[in-house]
Amino acid sequence: MKRMPVLFIGHGSPMNAIEDNTFSRAWSELGKTLEKPKAILSVSAHWFARGTKVNDSPTPNMIYDMYGFPEELYQLKYPAPGSPELAYRVRSLIGELVTIDNNWGLDHGTWSVLHRVFPKADIPIVQLSINAMLTPAEHYAIGQKLRPLRDEGVLIFGSGNIVHNLSRVDWRMNDGQPWAQEFDQSIHQAIVSRDHDSAIHYERVGESAQLSVPSMDHFAPLLYVIGASDADDAISVINADCTLGSMSMTSYLFTSNDGEATTPNRPN
Repeated sequence: MKRMPVLFIGHGSPMNAIEDNTFSRAWSELGKTLEKPKAILSVSAHWFARGTKVNDSPTPNMIYDMYGFPEELYQLKYPAPGSPELAYRVRSLIGELVTIDNNWGLDHGTWSVLHRVFPKADIPIVQLSINAMLTPAEHYAIGQKLRPLRDEGVLIFGSGNIVHNLSRVDWRMNDGQPWAQEFDQSIHQAIVSRDHDSAIHYERVGESAQLSVPSMDHFAPLLYVIGASDADDAISVINADCTLGSMSMTSYLFTSNDGEATTPNRPN
Protein backbone atom coordinates (compact mmCIF):
# COMPACT_ATOMS: atom_id res chain seq x y z
CA MET A 1 0.00 0.00 0.00
CA LYS A 2 1.33 3.43 -0.91
CA ARG A 3 1.80 6.19 1.62
CA MET A 4 -1.60 7.41 2.83
CA PRO A 5 -2.63 11.06 2.66
CA VAL A 6 -3.42 13.27 5.62
CA LEU A 7 -6.68 15.18 5.67
CA PHE A 8 -8.06 18.21 7.47
CA ILE A 9 -11.77 18.92 7.09
CA GLY A 10 -13.61 22.03 8.22
CA HIS A 11 -16.75 20.27 9.46
CA GLY A 12 -18.93 23.27 10.32
CA SER A 13 -22.52 22.76 11.42
CA PRO A 14 -23.62 19.24 12.42
CA MET A 15 -26.44 19.71 9.90
CA ASN A 16 -23.90 19.07 7.14
CA ALA A 17 -24.23 15.42 8.13
CA ILE A 18 -27.79 15.25 6.76
CA GLU A 19 -28.12 18.23 4.42
CA ASP A 20 -27.39 18.07 0.71
CA ASN A 21 -25.20 21.12 0.19
CA THR A 22 -21.93 22.19 -1.41
CA PHE A 23 -19.89 21.06 1.58
CA SER A 24 -21.43 17.63 2.02
CA ARG A 25 -21.28 16.93 -1.72
CA ALA A 26 -17.57 17.77 -1.76
CA TRP A 27 -16.99 15.27 1.07
CA SER A 28 -18.81 12.57 -0.88
CA GLU A 29 -16.80 13.32 -4.01
CA LEU A 30 -13.59 13.21 -2.00
CA GLY A 31 -14.39 9.70 -0.85
CA LYS A 32 -14.55 8.53 -4.46
CA THR A 33 -10.95 9.63 -5.04
CA LEU A 34 -9.29 8.28 -1.88
CA GLU A 35 -7.75 4.86 -1.59
CA LYS A 36 -9.51 2.92 1.15
CA PRO A 37 -7.32 3.01 4.27
CA LYS A 38 -6.73 0.09 6.61
CA ALA A 39 -7.80 2.32 9.49
CA ILE A 40 -8.45 5.97 10.35
CA LEU A 41 -6.99 7.99 13.20
CA SER A 42 -9.35 10.89 13.87
CA VAL A 43 -8.39 14.03 15.77
CA SER A 44 -11.68 15.81 16.40
CA ALA A 45 -12.20 19.26 17.87
CA HIS A 46 -14.94 17.79 20.05
CA TRP A 47 -12.71 15.63 22.23
CA PHE A 48 -10.92 18.52 23.92
CA ALA A 49 -9.72 17.09 27.21
CA ARG A 50 -7.24 17.37 30.04
CA GLY A 51 -4.68 14.92 28.74
CA THR A 52 -3.84 13.05 25.56
CA LYS A 53 -6.19 10.09 25.33
CA VAL A 54 -7.05 7.41 22.82
CA ASN A 55 -9.91 4.93 22.70
CA ASP A 56 -9.17 1.24 22.16
CA SER A 57 -12.70 -0.17 22.07
CA PRO A 58 -13.37 -2.59 19.20
CA THR A 59 -16.90 -1.11 19.11
CA PRO A 60 -16.64 2.60 19.96
CA ASN A 61 -19.76 4.47 21.02
CA MET A 62 -21.30 6.99 18.67
CA ILE A 63 -21.49 10.31 20.52
CA TYR A 64 -24.28 12.80 19.74
CA ASP A 65 -22.46 15.74 21.30
CA MET A 66 -24.74 18.50 19.99
CA TYR A 67 -28.05 19.88 21.15
CA GLY A 68 -31.18 21.45 19.70
CA PHE A 69 -31.02 19.94 16.22
CA PRO A 70 -33.71 18.04 14.27
CA GLU A 71 -34.45 14.48 15.37
CA GLU A 72 -33.24 13.20 11.99
CA LEU A 73 -29.68 14.06 12.97
CA TYR A 74 -29.86 11.96 16.13
CA GLN A 75 -31.15 9.00 14.13
CA LEU A 76 -28.07 8.89 11.91
CA LYS A 77 -25.98 5.80 12.56
CA TYR A 78 -22.33 5.24 11.68
CA PRO A 79 -21.35 1.93 13.29
CA ALA A 80 -17.69 1.89 12.31
CA PRO A 81 -15.52 -0.56 14.27
CA GLY A 82 -12.59 0.45 16.42
CA SER A 83 -9.01 -0.84 16.35
CA PRO A 84 -7.22 -1.68 19.60
CA GLU A 85 -4.12 -2.41 17.50
CA LEU A 86 -4.05 1.14 16.11
CA ALA A 87 -4.76 2.63 19.53
CA TYR A 88 -1.70 0.91 21.01
CA ARG A 89 0.41 1.89 18.01
CA VAL A 90 -0.60 5.53 18.51
CA ARG A 91 0.33 5.33 22.17
CA SER A 92 3.72 3.84 21.30
CA LEU A 93 4.43 6.64 18.81
CA ILE A 94 3.38 9.54 21.03
CA GLY A 95 4.75 8.19 24.30
CA GLU A 96 3.80 7.05 27.75
CA LEU A 97 1.75 10.16 28.59
CA VAL A 98 -1.07 8.83 26.39
CA THR A 99 -3.85 7.11 28.32
CA ILE A 100 -6.54 4.72 27.15
CA ASP A 101 -10.02 6.18 27.66
CA ASN A 102 -13.25 4.66 26.34
CA ASN A 103 -15.58 7.06 28.13
CA TRP A 104 -15.71 9.01 24.87
CA GLY A 105 -16.29 7.52 21.42
CA LEU A 106 -16.80 8.79 17.88
CA ASP A 107 -18.22 12.31 18.14
CA HIS A 108 -19.89 14.37 15.43
CA GLY A 109 -16.58 15.89 14.37
CA THR A 110 -15.71 12.39 13.21
CA TRP A 111 -18.93 10.76 12.01
CA SER A 112 -20.60 13.79 10.42
CA VAL A 113 -17.80 13.90 7.84
CA LEU A 114 -16.77 10.25 7.54
CA HIS A 115 -20.27 9.00 6.86
CA ARG A 116 -20.05 11.09 3.68
CA VAL A 117 -16.47 10.19 2.77
CA PHE A 118 -16.66 6.47 3.63
CA PRO A 119 -20.40 5.74 3.88
CA LYS A 120 -20.08 1.98 4.37
CA ALA A 121 -18.72 2.47 7.93
CA ASP A 122 -16.44 -0.53 7.42
CA ILE A 123 -13.09 1.10 8.21
CA PRO A 124 -11.80 0.88 11.81
CA ILE A 125 -11.60 4.28 13.50
CA VAL A 126 -9.64 5.33 16.55
CA GLN A 127 -10.15 8.79 18.02
CA LEU A 128 -7.36 10.77 19.66
CA SER A 129 -8.15 13.57 22.09
CA ILE A 130 -6.78 17.09 21.90
CA ASN A 131 -4.97 17.86 25.11
CA ALA A 132 -6.26 21.26 26.24
CA MET A 133 -3.09 21.81 28.27
CA LEU A 134 -0.70 21.77 25.30
CA THR A 135 0.63 24.65 23.22
CA PRO A 136 0.14 24.86 19.44
CA ALA A 137 3.76 23.78 18.95
CA GLU A 138 3.16 20.71 21.10
CA HIS A 139 0.07 19.74 19.09
CA TYR A 140 2.14 20.06 15.93
CA ALA A 141 4.88 17.90 17.44
CA ILE A 142 2.38 15.12 18.11
CA GLY A 143 1.41 15.27 14.44
CA GLN A 144 5.08 14.78 13.54
CA LYS A 145 5.27 11.71 15.75
CA LEU A 146 2.25 10.23 14.01
CA ARG A 147 3.73 10.48 10.50
CA PRO A 148 4.88 6.81 10.36
CA LEU A 149 1.22 5.77 10.36
CA ARG A 150 0.99 6.99 6.78
CA ASP A 151 3.22 4.11 5.71
CA GLU A 152 1.07 1.65 7.65
CA GLY A 153 -2.16 2.23 5.74
CA VAL A 154 -3.64 4.69 8.23
CA LEU A 155 -5.44 7.87 7.18
CA ILE A 156 -4.71 10.66 9.66
CA PHE A 157 -7.84 12.80 9.76
CA GLY A 158 -8.24 16.14 11.53
CA SER A 159 -11.72 17.60 11.93
CA GLY A 160 -12.27 21.16 13.14
CA ASN A 161 -12.51 24.64 11.63
CA ILE A 162 -9.79 27.17 10.92
CA VAL A 163 -12.24 29.93 11.83
CA HIS A 164 -14.74 28.97 14.54
CA ASN A 165 -16.43 31.59 16.70
CA LEU A 166 -19.94 30.58 17.71
CA SER A 167 -20.51 33.86 19.54
CA ARG A 168 -20.25 35.69 16.20
CA VAL A 169 -22.39 33.34 14.08
CA ASP A 170 -24.83 35.09 11.75
CA TRP A 171 -27.31 32.55 10.36
CA ARG A 172 -28.22 34.94 7.55
CA MET A 173 -24.72 34.98 6.06
CA ASN A 174 -23.51 32.58 3.38
CA ASP A 175 -19.96 33.86 3.57
CA GLY A 176 -17.61 35.21 6.23
CA GLN A 177 -17.08 38.48 8.00
CA PRO A 178 -14.01 40.37 6.71
CA TRP A 179 -11.94 39.30 9.72
CA ALA A 180 -12.86 35.64 9.17
CA GLN A 181 -11.89 35.79 5.52
CA GLU A 182 -8.64 37.57 6.39
CA PHE A 183 -7.59 34.90 8.87
CA ASP A 184 -8.68 32.02 6.64
CA GLN A 185 -6.60 33.44 3.81
CA SER A 186 -3.58 34.00 6.08
CA ILE A 187 -3.60 30.35 7.12
CA HIS A 188 -4.12 29.30 3.51
CA GLN A 189 -0.98 31.16 2.51
CA ALA A 190 0.95 29.56 5.36
CA ILE A 191 -0.15 26.08 4.32
CA VAL A 192 0.41 26.30 0.58
CA SER A 193 3.83 27.92 1.14
CA ARG A 194 4.61 25.22 3.75
CA ASP A 195 5.31 27.92 6.31
CA HIS A 196 4.28 25.84 9.28
CA ASP A 197 5.78 28.28 11.75
CA SER A 198 3.19 30.90 10.75
CA ALA A 199 0.36 28.40 11.25
CA ILE A 200 1.69 27.42 14.69
CA HIS A 201 2.05 31.08 15.66
CA TYR A 202 -1.28 32.06 14.14
CA GLU A 203 -1.76 34.76 16.78
CA ARG A 204 0.75 36.92 14.90
CA VAL A 205 -1.97 37.66 12.34
CA GLY A 206 -3.47 40.01 14.90
CA GLU A 207 -7.07 40.85 15.75
CA SER A 208 -8.55 38.54 13.12
CA ALA A 209 -6.73 35.63 14.77
CA GLN A 210 -8.20 36.49 18.17
CA LEU A 211 -11.70 36.55 16.69
CA SER A 212 -11.19 33.41 14.58
CA VAL A 213 -9.61 31.21 17.25
CA PRO A 214 -11.19 32.11 20.60
CA SER A 215 -10.35 28.55 21.73
CA MET A 216 -7.79 26.08 20.39
CA ASP A 217 -10.23 23.18 20.10
CA HIS A 218 -11.24 23.65 16.46
CA PHE A 219 -7.91 24.97 15.19
CA ALA A 220 -5.69 22.31 16.79
CA PRO A 221 -6.66 19.43 14.44
CA LEU A 222 -5.05 21.37 11.59
CA LEU A 223 -1.75 21.40 13.48
CA TYR A 224 -1.78 17.60 13.82
CA VAL A 225 -2.40 17.27 10.10
CA ILE A 226 0.32 19.64 8.91
CA GLY A 227 2.70 18.08 11.44
CA ALA A 228 2.12 14.72 9.76
CA SER A 229 2.56 16.12 6.24
CA ASP A 230 5.62 15.78 4.02
CA ALA A 231 7.44 18.59 2.22
CA ASP A 232 6.70 17.08 -1.18
CA ASP A 233 3.05 16.28 -0.59
CA ALA A 234 0.65 17.63 -3.17
CA ILE A 235 -1.80 19.99 -1.45
CA SER A 236 -5.45 20.08 -2.52
CA VAL A 237 -7.89 22.65 -1.18
CA ILE A 238 -11.50 21.61 -0.58
CA ASN A 239 -14.49 23.84 0.23
CA ALA A 240 -12.43 27.03 0.27
CA ASP A 241 -15.11 29.16 1.80
CA CYS A 242 -16.43 30.80 4.95
CA THR A 243 -20.04 30.62 6.06
CA LEU A 244 -22.34 31.90 8.82
CA GLY A 245 -20.07 34.91 9.22
CA SER A 246 -17.64 33.27 11.60
CA MET A 247 -16.89 29.77 10.37
CA SER A 248 -14.38 28.57 7.78
CA MET A 249 -15.11 25.37 5.86
CA THR A 250 -11.71 25.42 4.13
CA SER A 251 -10.16 21.97 4.10
CA TYR A 252 -6.83 20.48 2.99
CA LEU A 253 -5.71 17.14 1.60
CA PHE A 254 -1.99 16.31 1.62
CA THR A 255 -1.22 13.53 -0.84
CA SER A 256 2.09 11.72 -1.23
CA ASN A 257 3.93 11.97 -4.52
CA ASP A 258 5.23 8.44 -3.84
CA GLY A 259 8.79 9.59 -3.36
CA GLU A 260 10.94 9.33 -0.27
CA ALA A 261 9.38 10.89 2.79
CA THR A 262 10.87 14.32 3.33
CA THR A 263 10.50 16.85 6.10
CA PRO A 264 8.86 20.24 5.45
CA ASN A 265 10.42 23.49 6.62
CA ARG A 266 9.90 23.02 10.32
CA PRO A 267 9.60 25.87 12.81
CA ASN A 268 12.58 26.87 14.86
